[in-house]
Amino acid sequence: MTLQNYMDGAELYLGSDRKTAIAHGPRAFRNVAKALRFAIEEAAPVSLRGARLSVGGRTFTRSAMLALYKSPNYPLTRKSTVAGGGSAP
Repeated sequence: MTLQNYMDGAELYLGSDRKTAIAHGPRAFRNVAKALRFAIEEAAPVSLRGARLSVGGRTFTRSAMLALYKSPNYPLTRKSTVAGGGSAP
């Protein structure tokens, strides 16, 4: 899945499943890059199970979010180790 601009505003939904993520509501970020950084590097890995990233009417699931974060186009410096980068149970 591709993304045109990592600097677009984004809403991030986190939860142990999709229903929980939606119930908790979105967390707004100034840009996609910072939303991805928070989701992958800072949030609890379990909260990525139901994660959704909403950008300009498009929705990205956990696997797409990880691909965007690992993309060579990702504009921010990544941590050397990331808790959320593993495979889902």
